[in-house]
Amino acid sequence: MFSVTVRDHMMVAHSLRGAIFGPAQRLHGATYVVDATFRAPHLDGDGLVVDIGRATQALADVLADLSYRNLDEDPTLADVTTTTERLAQVVADRLAERVARGEVGATTSHVTALLVTLHESHIAWASYERAL
Repeated sequence: MFSVTVRDHMMVAHSLRGAIFGPAQRLHGATYVVDATFRAPHLDGDGLVVDIGRATQALADVLADLSYRNLDEDPTLADVTTTTERLAQVVADRLAERVARGEVGATTSHVTALLVTLHESHIAWASYERAL
């Protein structure tokens, strides 16, 4: 299996619903380093998994819709508890839509999976992997 990973970051504000989250129930900020890994069992005709430049731009575009925002006010996330795990899924799903539209390379039918990891710090992170 081949893979290509691109990286960016996002800064958000949010609160987490439920007593289990303790002080994180209050509005707070979070900065995430975000890795998106594209997986393919073989390379395309140009020897690529995805075009790194286009994949980097696609990730930046997805994160731009979330960054510098209070996620509690985003209507697309109204019923979502925006844990790191769930945000990894949101980013992966939105990025998968861009893969399907051909935004990460001329040919992407060989790309079979996408793994998105949100790093909360140097000691804690969460990931979500999905098929494409």
